[in-house]
Amino acid sequence: MRRRTVDYRRPVRRWFSSWIWGLLGLISVVGFVLFVVVHHHPHEDRDEQPILDKSELLEQVTHKRLNITEEISSANSYARQLTEQMTLAKAYVIIAKEHNNFRLAWELSQKIRSCQFLLSKAAMREEPITLDEAEPIIKGLSSLIFKALDAHYDIATTMMTMKSHIQALEERANAATVQSTVFGQLAAAALPKNLHCLHVKLVADWLRKKPLQELADEKRNSLRLVDNNLYHFCIFSDNLLAVSVVINSTVCNADHPKQLIFHIVTNGVTYGAMQAWFLSNDFKGSTIEVQNIEDFTWLNAFYSPIAKQLLEMDSRAYYFKGSQDMKIDPKFQNPKHISLLNHLRFYVPEIYPQLEKIVFLDDDVVVQKELTPLFSLDLHGNVNGAVETCLEAFHRYYKYLNFSNPIISSMFDPQACGWAFGLNVFDLIAWRKANVTARYHYWQQQNVDQSIWKLGTLPPGLLAFYGLTEPLDRRWHVLGLGYDLNIDNRLIESAAVIHFNGNMKPWLKLAIAQYKPLWERYVNLTHPYLQDCVTS
Repeated sequence: MRRRTVDYRRPVRRWFSSWIWGLLGLISVVGFVLFVVVHHHPHEDRDEQPILDKSELLEQVTHKRLNITEEISSANSYARQLTEQMTLAKAYVIIAKEHNNFRLAWELSQKIRSCQFLLSKAAMREEPITLDEAEPIIKGLSSLIFKALDAHYDIATTMMTMKSHIQALEERANAATVQSTVFGQLAAAALPKNLHCLHVKLVADWLRKKPLQELADEKRNSLRLVDNNLYHFCIFSDNLLAVSVVINSTVCNADHPKQLIFHIVTNGVTYGAMQAWFLSNDFKGSTIEVQNIEDFTWLNAFYSPIAKQLLEMDSRAYYFKGSQDMKIDPKFQNPKHISLLNHLRFYVPEIYPQLEKIVFLDDDVVVQKELTPLFSLDLHGNVNGAVETCLEAFHRYYKYLNFSNPIISSMFDPQACGWAFGLNVFDLIAWRKANVTARYHYWQQQNVDQSIWKLGTLPPGLLAFYGLTEPLDRRWHVLGLGYDLNIDNRLIESAAVIHFNGNMKPWLKLAIAQYKPLWERYVNLTHPYLQDCVTS
Protein backbone atom coordinates (compact mmCIF):
# COMPACT_ATOMS: atom_id res chain seq x y z
CA MET A 1 0.00 0.00 0.00
CA ARG A 2 2.92 2.36 0.73
CA ARG A 3 4.45 1.84 -2.67
CA ARG A 4 1.30 2.74 -4.30
CA THR A 5 1.01 5.89 -2.32
CA VAL A 6 4.50 6.81 -3.23
CA ASP A 7 3.94 5.99 -6.89
CA TYR A 8 0.85 8.07 -6.84
CA ARG A 9 2.59 11.23 -5.51
CA ARG A 10 5.50 11.33 -7.94
CA PRO A 11 3.48 12.04 -10.99
CA VAL A 12 1.80 14.95 -9.24
CA ARG A 13 5.16 16.55 -8.45
CA ARG A 14 6.34 16.17 -12.06
CA TRP A 15 3.21 17.83 -13.45
CA PHE A 16 3.59 20.77 -11.07
CA SER A 17 7.22 21.36 -11.98
CA SER A 18 6.39 21.20 -15.73
CA TRP A 19 3.72 23.78 -15.24
CA ILE A 20 6.13 26.04 -13.43
CA TRP A 21 8.72 25.71 -16.13
CA GLY A 22 6.14 26.38 -18.84
CA LEU A 23 4.97 29.50 -17.08
CA LEU A 24 8.53 30.72 -16.73
CA GLY A 25 9.15 30.05 -20.46
CA LEU A 26 6.03 31.95 -21.43
CA ILE A 27 7.09 34.90 -19.25
CA SER A 28 10.51 34.81 -20.88
CA VAL A 29 9.03 34.84 -24.38
CA VAL A 30 6.71 37.73 -23.54
CA GLY A 31 9.59 39.59 -21.97
CA PHE A 32 11.71 39.08 -25.06
CA VAL A 33 8.94 40.29 -27.31
CA LEU A 34 8.44 43.35 -25.15
CA PHE A 35 12.17 44.00 -25.20
CA VAL A 36 12.24 43.79 -28.95
CA VAL A 37 9.23 46.08 -29.33
CA VAL A 38 10.52 48.64 -26.90
CA HIS A 39 13.99 48.74 -28.39
CA HIS A 40 12.97 48.42 -32.02
CA HIS A 41 10.22 51.11 -32.32
CA PRO A 42 12.21 53.98 -30.92
CA HIS A 43 14.81 53.34 -33.58
CA GLU A 44 12.11 53.39 -36.20
CA ASP A 45 10.85 56.66 -34.82
CA ARG A 46 14.34 58.08 -34.78
CA ASP A 47 14.89 56.96 -38.39
CA GLU A 48 11.57 58.22 -39.77
CA GLN A 49 11.11 61.33 -37.73
CA PRO A 50 13.66 63.48 -39.61
CA ILE A 51 11.96 62.63 -42.94
CA LEU A 52 8.59 63.72 -41.67
CA ASP A 53 10.02 66.92 -40.24
CA LYS A 54 11.78 67.74 -43.54
CA SER A 55 8.63 67.33 -45.63
CA GLU A 56 6.68 69.47 -43.22
CA LEU A 57 9.45 72.08 -43.37
CA LEU A 58 9.46 72.11 -47.21
CA GLU A 59 5.70 72.47 -47.19
CA GLN A 60 5.96 75.43 -44.84
CA VAL A 61 8.66 77.05 -46.99
CA THR A 62 6.52 76.52 -50.13
CA HIS A 63 3.59 78.22 -48.49
CA LYS A 64 5.75 81.16 -47.50
CA ARG A 65 6.95 81.84 -51.07
CA LEU A 66 5.15 84.76 -52.71
CA ASN A 67 3.95 85.22 -56.26
CA ILE A 68 3.66 89.02 -56.48
CA THR A 69 1.28 88.87 -59.45
CA GLU A 70 -1.13 86.62 -57.54
CA GLU A 71 -0.67 88.77 -54.46
CA ILE A 72 -1.66 91.94 -56.35
CA SER A 73 -4.71 90.21 -57.84
CA SER A 74 -5.87 89.04 -54.42
CA ALA A 75 -8.71 91.23 -53.15
CA ASN A 76 -7.57 91.09 -49.51
CA SER A 77 -3.84 91.69 -49.94
CA TYR A 78 -2.01 94.85 -49.01
CA ALA A 79 -0.21 94.69 -52.33
CA ARG A 80 -3.57 95.05 -54.11
CA GLN A 81 -4.51 98.09 -52.02
CA LEU A 82 -1.14 99.71 -52.63
CA THR A 83 -1.33 99.11 -56.39
CA GLU A 84 -4.80 100.60 -56.67
CA GLN A 85 -3.89 103.66 -54.63
CA MET A 86 -0.69 104.11 -56.63
CA THR A 87 -2.66 104.05 -59.93
CA LEU A 88 -5.06 106.68 -58.64
CA ALA A 89 -2.20 108.76 -57.29
CA LYS A 90 -0.47 108.74 -60.71
CA ALA A 91 -3.61 110.20 -62.26
CA TYR A 92 -3.70 112.95 -59.65
CA VAL A 93 -0.02 113.73 -60.27
CA ILE A 94 -0.88 114.57 -63.88
CA ILE A 95 -3.92 116.63 -62.87
CA ALA A 96 -1.99 118.48 -60.16
CA LYS A 97 0.76 119.42 -62.63
CA GLU A 98 -1.81 120.69 -65.12
CA HIS A 99 -3.24 122.92 -62.37
CA ASN A 100 0.28 124.12 -61.41
CA ASN A 101 0.02 122.46 -57.98
CA PHE A 102 3.59 121.20 -58.11
CA ARG A 103 3.83 120.73 -54.34
CA LEU A 104 1.02 118.18 -54.32
CA ALA A 105 2.43 116.51 -57.42
CA TRP A 106 5.81 116.18 -55.70
CA GLU A 107 4.30 114.72 -52.52
CA LEU A 108 2.27 112.21 -54.54
CA SER A 109 5.34 111.23 -56.54
CA GLN A 110 7.30 110.63 -53.33
CA LYS A 111 4.60 108.30 -51.99
CA ILE A 112 4.35 106.52 -55.33
CA ARG A 113 8.10 105.85 -55.24
CA SER A 114 7.80 104.49 -51.69
CA CYS A 115 4.97 102.25 -52.80
CA GLN A 116 6.95 100.98 -55.79
CA PHE A 117 9.96 100.29 -53.56
CA LEU A 118 7.86 98.27 -51.09
CA LEU A 119 6.26 96.19 -53.85
CA SER A 120 9.66 95.54 -55.38
CA LYS A 121 11.07 94.54 -51.99
CA ALA A 122 8.21 92.11 -51.40
CA ALA A 123 8.73 90.55 -54.80
CA MET A 124 12.47 90.11 -54.18
CA ARG A 125 12.15 88.52 -50.76
CA GLU A 126 9.12 86.45 -51.86
CA GLU A 127 7.13 87.32 -48.77
CA PRO A 128 3.79 89.11 -48.47
CA ILE A 129 3.64 92.72 -47.37
CA THR A 130 2.82 93.06 -43.70
CA LEU A 131 0.41 95.48 -42.08
CA ASP A 132 3.25 97.37 -40.40
CA GLU A 133 4.90 97.96 -43.77
CA ALA A 134 1.77 98.88 -45.71
CA GLU A 135 -0.10 101.00 -43.16
CA PRO A 136 2.03 104.18 -43.27
CA ILE A 137 2.11 104.27 -47.07
CA ILE A 138 -1.63 103.56 -47.42
CA LYS A 139 -2.46 106.27 -44.89
CA GLY A 140 -0.10 108.73 -46.56
CA LEU A 141 -1.51 108.09 -50.03
CA SER A 142 -5.09 108.25 -48.76
CA SER A 143 -4.37 111.60 -47.13
CA LEU A 144 -2.87 113.03 -50.31
CA ILE A 145 -5.74 111.69 -52.47
CA PHE A 146 -8.28 113.34 -50.15
CA LYS A 147 -6.20 116.50 -50.40
CA ALA A 148 -6.48 116.29 -54.18
CA LEU A 149 -10.24 115.81 -53.91
CA ASP A 150 -10.47 118.88 -51.71
CA ALA A 151 -8.68 120.77 -54.49
CA HIS A 152 -11.68 119.90 -56.71
CA TYR A 153 -9.85 117.20 -58.67
CA ASP A 154 -13.00 115.12 -58.69
CA ILE A 155 -13.72 111.95 -60.70
CA ALA A 156 -15.24 113.89 -63.60
CA THR A 157 -12.12 116.03 -63.88
CA THR A 158 -9.97 112.92 -63.69
CA MET A 159 -11.94 111.21 -66.46
CA MET A 160 -11.73 114.24 -68.72
CA THR A 161 -7.99 114.53 -68.12
CA MET A 162 -7.44 110.84 -68.82
CA LYS A 163 -9.51 111.11 -71.99
CA SER A 164 -7.40 114.02 -73.24
CA HIS A 165 -4.23 112.07 -72.51
CA ILE A 166 -5.56 109.02 -74.36
CA GLN A 167 -6.35 111.23 -77.34
CA ALA A 168 -2.84 112.68 -77.19
CA LEU A 169 -1.37 109.17 -77.16
CA GLU A 170 -3.52 108.20 -80.16
CA GLU A 171 -2.27 111.26 -82.04
CA ARG A 172 1.31 110.32 -81.23
CA ALA A 173 0.68 106.76 -82.42
CA ASN A 174 -0.84 108.05 -85.66
CA ALA A 175 2.11 110.39 -86.15
CA ALA A 176 4.49 107.47 -85.63
CA THR A 177 2.57 105.43 -88.21
CA VAL A 178 2.77 108.27 -90.72
CA GLN A 179 6.47 108.69 -90.02
CA SER A 180 7.02 104.96 -90.53
CA THR A 181 5.23 105.15 -93.90
CA VAL A 182 7.36 108.11 -94.96
CA PHE A 183 10.57 106.35 -93.96
CA GLY A 184 9.45 103.25 -95.86
CA GLN A 185 8.85 105.29 -98.99
CA LEU A 186 12.20 107.06 -98.63
CA ALA A 187 13.97 103.72 -98.25
CA ALA A 188 12.17 102.32 -101.31
CA ALA A 189 12.99 105.37 -103.43
CA ALA A 190 16.59 105.76 -102.28
CA LEU A 191 19.42 104.57 -104.50
CA PRO A 192 21.72 102.16 -102.62
CA LYS A 193 25.36 103.15 -102.35
CA ASN A 194 26.62 100.35 -104.59
CA LEU A 195 24.18 101.29 -107.38
CA HIS A 196 25.21 104.92 -107.13
CA CYS A 197 28.83 103.81 -107.39
CA LEU A 198 28.04 101.82 -110.55
CA HIS A 199 26.20 104.80 -112.02
CA VAL A 200 29.18 107.12 -111.41
CA LYS A 201 31.65 104.72 -113.06
CA LEU A 202 29.44 104.30 -116.13
CA VAL A 203 28.80 108.02 -116.55
CA ALA A 204 32.57 108.55 -116.47
CA ASP A 205 32.96 105.93 -119.21
CA TRP A 206 30.25 107.55 -121.33
CA LEU A 207 31.82 110.98 -121.11
CA ARG A 208 35.39 109.77 -121.55
CA LYS A 209 34.98 107.13 -124.28
CA LYS A 210 33.93 108.74 -127.55
CA PRO A 211 33.62 105.37 -129.36
CA LEU A 212 30.67 104.53 -127.09
CA GLN A 213 28.82 107.66 -128.18
CA GLU A 214 29.61 106.94 -131.85
CA LEU A 215 28.33 103.38 -131.46
CA ALA A 216 25.12 104.70 -129.90
CA ASP A 217 24.57 107.04 -132.86
CA GLU A 218 25.17 104.17 -135.28
CA LYS A 219 22.66 101.86 -133.60
CA ARG A 220 20.01 104.55 -133.29
CA ASN A 221 19.02 104.13 -136.94
CA SER A 222 18.97 100.32 -136.98
CA LEU A 223 16.08 98.87 -139.00
CA ARG A 224 15.66 96.16 -136.37
CA LEU A 225 14.12 98.77 -134.07
CA VAL A 226 11.06 99.08 -136.34
CA ASP A 227 10.84 95.51 -137.66
CA ASN A 228 7.41 94.12 -136.74
CA ASN A 229 8.58 90.57 -137.46
CA LEU A 230 10.68 90.75 -134.28
CA TYR A 231 9.57 90.77 -130.65
CA HIS A 232 9.51 94.22 -129.05
CA PHE A 233 9.57 95.04 -125.33
CA CYS A 234 9.51 98.47 -123.69
CA ILE A 235 10.81 99.46 -120.24
CA PHE A 236 10.59 102.98 -118.77
CA SER A 237 12.94 103.44 -115.82
CA ASP A 238 15.88 105.29 -114.29
CA ASN A 239 17.13 102.22 -112.37
CA LEU A 240 20.01 100.78 -114.37
CA LEU A 241 20.53 97.51 -112.49
CA ALA A 242 16.79 96.79 -112.34
CA VAL A 243 16.43 97.23 -116.11
CA SER A 244 19.49 95.05 -116.64
CA VAL A 245 17.90 92.24 -114.62
CA VAL A 246 14.65 92.51 -116.61
CA ILE A 247 16.52 92.20 -119.92
CA ASN A 248 18.94 89.52 -118.71
CA SER A 249 16.14 87.35 -117.28
CA THR A 250 14.15 87.71 -120.52
CA VAL A 251 17.00 86.70 -122.85
CA CYS A 252 18.13 83.86 -120.56
CA ASN A 253 14.69 82.28 -120.82
CA ALA A 254 14.24 82.90 -124.56
CA ASP A 255 14.78 80.27 -127.23
CA HIS A 256 15.90 82.87 -129.79
CA PRO A 257 17.22 85.91 -127.88
CA LYS A 258 18.56 87.54 -131.07
CA GLN A 259 14.96 88.13 -132.15
CA LEU A 260 14.24 90.24 -129.07
CA ILE A 261 14.28 94.05 -129.21
CA PHE A 262 14.30 96.06 -125.96
CA HIS A 263 13.28 99.73 -125.99
CA ILE A 264 14.39 101.63 -122.87
CA VAL A 265 13.39 105.19 -122.04
CA THR A 266 15.15 106.88 -119.10
CA ASN A 267 15.80 110.41 -117.86
CA GLY A 268 18.71 112.72 -118.61
CA VAL A 269 20.53 111.88 -115.37
CA THR A 270 20.71 108.13 -116.08
CA TYR A 271 20.90 108.23 -119.88
CA GLY A 272 24.72 108.18 -120.15
CA ALA A 273 25.09 105.34 -117.63
CA MET A 274 22.39 103.29 -119.39
CA GLN A 275 24.05 103.74 -122.77
CA ALA A 276 27.50 102.82 -121.43
CA TRP A 277 26.20 99.69 -119.69
CA PHE A 278 24.14 98.24 -122.53
CA LEU A 279 26.70 99.12 -125.23
CA SER A 280 29.52 97.55 -123.21
CA ASN A 281 27.73 94.31 -122.35
CA ASP A 282 26.23 91.64 -124.57
CA PHE A 283 22.78 90.23 -123.76
CA LYS A 284 22.85 87.10 -125.92
CA GLY A 285 22.74 89.08 -129.16
CA SER A 286 19.50 90.93 -128.42
CA THR A 287 19.06 94.53 -129.58
CA ILE A 288 18.78 97.26 -126.96
CA GLU A 289 17.75 100.86 -127.62
CA VAL A 290 18.12 103.59 -124.97
CA GLN A 291 16.27 106.90 -125.33
CA ASN A 292 16.24 110.06 -123.25
CA ILE A 293 12.78 111.30 -122.25
CA GLU A 294 14.09 114.86 -122.46
CA ASP A 295 14.38 114.40 -126.22
CA PHE A 296 10.60 113.94 -126.49
CA THR A 297 9.83 117.56 -127.26
CA TRP A 298 6.23 116.69 -128.10
CA LEU A 299 5.66 115.57 -124.48
CA ASN A 300 5.04 119.07 -123.12
CA ALA A 301 2.52 120.95 -121.00
CA PHE A 302 0.41 121.84 -124.07
CA TYR A 303 -0.12 118.19 -124.93
CA SER A 304 0.16 116.23 -121.68
CA PRO A 305 -1.91 117.06 -118.54
CA ILE A 306 0.67 115.34 -116.35
CA ALA A 307 3.48 117.46 -117.85
CA LYS A 308 1.38 120.55 -117.20
CA GLN A 309 0.75 119.47 -113.64
CA LEU A 310 4.49 119.12 -113.07
CA LEU A 311 4.94 122.82 -113.86
CA GLU A 312 2.27 124.00 -111.41
CA MET A 313 3.65 125.38 -108.15
CA ASP A 314 0.91 123.78 -106.02
CA SER A 315 1.61 120.34 -107.44
CA ARG A 316 5.35 120.69 -106.99
CA ALA A 317 4.88 121.81 -103.39
CA TYR A 318 2.46 118.97 -102.70
CA TYR A 319 4.57 116.15 -104.18
CA PHE A 320 8.12 117.38 -103.65
CA LYS A 321 7.98 119.42 -100.44
CA GLY A 322 5.31 117.44 -98.65
CA SER A 323 2.38 118.61 -96.57
CA GLN A 324 2.35 119.05 -92.80
CA ASP A 325 -1.32 118.07 -92.69
CA MET A 326 -1.47 114.84 -90.67
CA LYS A 327 -4.81 113.95 -92.27
CA ILE A 328 -3.11 113.41 -95.65
CA ASP A 329 -1.72 109.92 -96.15
CA PRO A 330 2.00 110.26 -97.08
CA LYS A 331 1.65 107.67 -99.84
CA PHE A 332 -0.57 110.13 -101.73
CA GLN A 333 2.37 112.56 -101.86
CA ASN A 334 4.90 110.16 -103.34
CA PRO A 335 6.60 111.98 -106.27
CA LYS A 336 6.59 108.82 -108.39
CA HIS A 337 2.83 109.28 -108.89
CA ILE A 338 3.52 112.40 -110.95
CA SER A 339 6.72 111.16 -112.62
CA LEU A 340 6.72 111.45 -116.42
CA LEU A 341 8.60 108.16 -116.69
CA ASN A 342 5.83 106.50 -114.70
CA HIS A 343 3.11 107.93 -116.98
CA LEU A 344 5.00 107.23 -120.19
CA ARG A 345 3.11 103.93 -120.54
CA PHE A 346 0.12 105.93 -121.83
CA TYR A 347 2.15 107.29 -124.75
CA VAL A 348 3.53 104.06 -126.23
CA PRO A 349 2.06 104.59 -129.77
CA GLU A 350 3.58 108.09 -129.92
CA ILE A 351 7.01 106.82 -128.84
CA TYR A 352 6.98 103.90 -131.31
CA PRO A 353 4.80 105.04 -134.20
CA GLN A 354 5.94 102.26 -136.57
CA LEU A 355 5.34 99.32 -134.23
CA GLU A 356 2.16 97.23 -134.22
CA LYS A 357 2.48 95.19 -131.00
CA ILE A 358 4.69 95.57 -127.95
CA VAL A 359 5.01 94.04 -124.46
CA PHE A 360 5.34 96.51 -121.59
CA LEU A 361 7.48 95.41 -118.61
CA ASP A 362 7.96 97.21 -115.30
CA ASP A 363 11.52 97.51 -114.00
CA ASP A 364 10.75 95.49 -110.83
CA VAL A 365 9.86 92.24 -112.59
CA VAL A 366 11.86 89.08 -113.28
CA VAL A 367 11.10 86.94 -116.33
CA GLN A 368 11.18 83.19 -115.72
CA LYS A 369 9.78 81.75 -118.95
CA GLU A 370 9.65 82.37 -122.71
CA LEU A 371 7.56 85.50 -123.44
CA THR A 372 7.34 85.39 -127.23
CA PRO A 373 4.03 83.41 -127.14
CA LEU A 374 2.43 86.62 -125.84
CA PHE A 375 2.75 88.12 -129.32
CA SER A 376 0.59 85.41 -130.87
CA LEU A 377 -2.24 85.73 -128.35
CA ASP A 378 -5.60 86.79 -129.74
CA LEU A 379 -6.72 89.91 -127.87
CA HIS A 380 -10.11 89.81 -129.65
CA GLY A 381 -9.83 93.40 -130.81
CA ASN A 382 -8.83 94.71 -127.38
CA VAL A 383 -5.92 97.06 -126.77
CA ASN A 384 -4.49 95.75 -123.51
CA GLY A 385 -3.75 92.16 -122.50
CA ALA A 386 -3.33 91.95 -118.71
CA VAL A 387 -3.74 89.59 -115.77
CA GLU A 388 -6.84 90.35 -113.71
CA THR A 389 -6.47 90.79 -109.95
CA CYS A 390 -10.07 90.58 -108.76
CA LEU A 391 -9.68 87.22 -107.01
CA GLU A 392 -9.71 89.46 -103.93
CA ALA A 393 -12.60 91.89 -103.38
CA PHE A 394 -10.37 94.95 -102.92
CA HIS A 395 -9.14 94.77 -106.52
CA ARG A 396 -12.43 95.81 -108.07
CA TYR A 397 -13.13 99.22 -109.57
CA TYR A 398 -14.97 100.63 -106.56
CA LYS A 399 -11.78 100.26 -104.48
CA TYR A 400 -9.77 102.47 -106.83
CA LEU A 401 -12.32 105.07 -107.96
CA ASN A 402 -14.75 107.45 -106.31
CA PHE A 403 -18.18 106.20 -107.35
CA SER A 404 -19.89 109.08 -105.56
CA ASN A 405 -18.77 111.12 -108.56
CA PRO A 406 -21.78 111.11 -110.95
CA ILE A 407 -19.61 110.76 -114.07
CA ILE A 408 -17.91 107.66 -112.70
CA SER A 409 -21.08 106.04 -111.37
CA SER A 410 -22.88 106.58 -114.69
CA MET A 411 -20.13 105.17 -116.92
CA PHE A 412 -18.46 102.33 -114.99
CA ASP A 413 -19.40 99.16 -113.16
CA PRO A 414 -18.16 99.32 -109.55
CA GLN A 415 -17.79 95.51 -109.52
CA ALA A 416 -15.69 95.45 -112.70
CA CYS A 417 -12.51 93.46 -112.30
CA GLY A 418 -9.22 95.28 -111.84
CA TRP A 419 -6.00 94.25 -113.55
CA ALA A 420 -2.30 94.96 -113.13
CA PHE A 421 0.43 96.91 -114.88
CA GLY A 422 3.83 95.21 -115.00
CA LEU A 423 3.31 92.77 -117.85
CA ASN A 424 1.00 94.09 -120.55
CA VAL A 425 0.55 93.20 -124.19
CA PHE A 426 -0.38 96.32 -126.16
CA ASP A 427 -1.95 96.09 -129.61
CA LEU A 428 -0.82 99.48 -130.92
CA ILE A 429 -3.04 99.32 -134.00
CA ALA A 430 -6.14 98.90 -131.80
CA TRP A 431 -4.75 101.54 -129.43
CA ARG A 432 -4.54 104.16 -132.16
CA LYS A 433 -7.99 103.21 -133.43
CA ALA A 434 -9.58 103.58 -129.96
CA ASN A 435 -7.45 106.67 -129.22
CA VAL A 436 -6.68 105.45 -125.69
CA THR A 437 -4.21 108.26 -125.04
CA ALA A 438 -6.98 110.84 -125.56
CA ARG A 439 -9.12 108.92 -123.05
CA TYR A 440 -6.27 109.09 -120.57
CA HIS A 441 -5.91 112.83 -121.10
CA TYR A 442 -9.65 113.33 -120.53
CA TRP A 443 -9.61 111.55 -117.19
CA GLN A 444 -6.47 113.34 -116.05
CA GLN A 445 -8.19 116.65 -116.71
CA GLN A 446 -11.28 115.49 -114.80
CA ASN A 447 -9.13 114.54 -111.82
CA VAL A 448 -7.22 117.80 -111.38
CA ASP A 449 -8.71 118.15 -107.87
CA GLN A 450 -8.11 114.42 -107.11
CA SER A 451 -11.82 113.88 -106.66
CA ILE A 452 -11.91 110.67 -108.76
CA TRP A 453 -8.74 108.94 -107.57
CA LYS A 454 -5.86 109.86 -105.31
CA LEU A 455 -2.68 108.31 -106.64
CA GLY A 456 -0.87 106.18 -109.18
CA THR A 457 -1.18 105.18 -112.81
CA LEU A 458 -3.51 102.23 -112.33
CA PRO A 459 -6.76 104.20 -111.72
CA PRO A 460 -6.42 106.26 -114.94
CA GLY A 461 -5.40 103.03 -116.67
CA LEU A 462 -8.58 101.32 -115.47
CA LEU A 463 -10.58 104.21 -116.92
CA ALA A 464 -8.66 104.59 -120.20
CA PHE A 465 -8.64 100.84 -120.98
CA TYR A 466 -12.18 100.16 -119.73
CA GLY A 467 -13.82 97.71 -122.12
CA LEU A 468 -10.54 97.34 -124.00
CA THR A 469 -8.70 94.83 -121.78
CA GLU A 470 -8.29 91.13 -122.54
CA PRO A 471 -7.74 88.91 -119.45
CA LEU A 472 -4.59 86.79 -119.56
CA ASP A 473 -3.89 83.52 -117.78
CA ARG A 474 -2.87 84.25 -114.21
CA ARG A 475 0.39 82.32 -114.64
CA TRP A 476 1.72 84.99 -116.98
CA HIS A 477 2.08 87.51 -114.17
CA VAL A 478 2.32 86.83 -110.41
CA LEU A 479 2.39 89.90 -108.17
CA GLY A 480 3.17 90.73 -104.56
CA LEU A 481 6.83 89.79 -104.08
CA GLY A 482 7.56 93.27 -102.76
CA TYR A 483 5.18 93.05 -99.80
CA ASP A 484 3.58 89.59 -99.41
CA LEU A 485 5.56 86.96 -97.47
CA ASN A 486 3.02 84.18 -98.02
CA ILE A 487 2.89 83.63 -101.78
CA ASP A 488 2.58 79.96 -102.68
CA ASN A 489 5.94 78.68 -103.97
CA ARG A 490 4.16 76.60 -106.60
CA LEU A 491 2.55 79.75 -107.98
CA ILE A 492 5.93 81.50 -108.14
CA GLU A 493 7.55 78.54 -109.89
CA SER A 494 4.78 78.35 -112.50
CA ALA A 495 4.83 82.11 -113.24
CA ALA A 496 6.26 83.48 -116.47
CA VAL A 497 6.86 86.85 -114.79
CA ILE A 498 7.14 87.59 -111.07
CA HIS A 499 6.56 91.16 -109.93
CA PHE A 500 8.24 92.78 -106.91
CA ASN A 501 5.54 95.44 -106.56
CA GLY A 502 5.61 97.10 -103.14
CA ASN A 503 8.27 98.92 -101.13
CA MET A 504 10.50 95.90 -100.46
CA LYS A 505 12.34 95.94 -103.77
CA PRO A 506 14.89 93.16 -104.38
CA TRP A 507 17.81 95.56 -104.81
CA LEU A 508 17.24 97.05 -101.34
CA LYS A 509 18.33 95.74 -97.95
CA LEU A 510 14.70 95.66 -96.85
CA ALA A 511 13.84 93.12 -99.57
CA ILE A 512 12.02 89.94 -98.55
CA ALA A 513 14.85 87.45 -98.06
CA GLN A 514 13.06 84.41 -99.46
CA TYR A 515 12.35 86.13 -102.79
CA LYS A 516 15.60 88.07 -103.24
CA PRO A 517 17.58 85.17 -104.81
CA LEU A 518 15.02 85.03 -107.64
CA TRP A 519 16.21 88.50 -108.67
CA GLU A 520 19.89 88.22 -107.74
CA ARG A 521 20.50 85.22 -110.00
CA TYR A 522 20.25 87.55 -113.00
CA VAL A 523 22.76 90.10 -111.69
CA ASN A 524 26.17 89.71 -113.31
CA LEU A 525 28.30 89.87 -110.17
CA THR A 526 31.42 88.94 -112.14
CA HIS A 527 31.46 92.36 -113.81
CA PRO A 528 34.48 94.31 -112.46
CA TYR A 529 32.42 97.46 -111.81
CA LEU A 530 29.88 95.55 -109.75
CA GLN A 531 32.63 93.79 -107.83
CA ASP A 532 34.33 97.10 -107.08
CA CYS A 533 31.09 98.78 -106.02
CA VAL A 534 29.90 95.91 -103.84
CA THR A 535 33.18 95.70 -101.93
CA SER A 536 33.79 99.46 -101.73
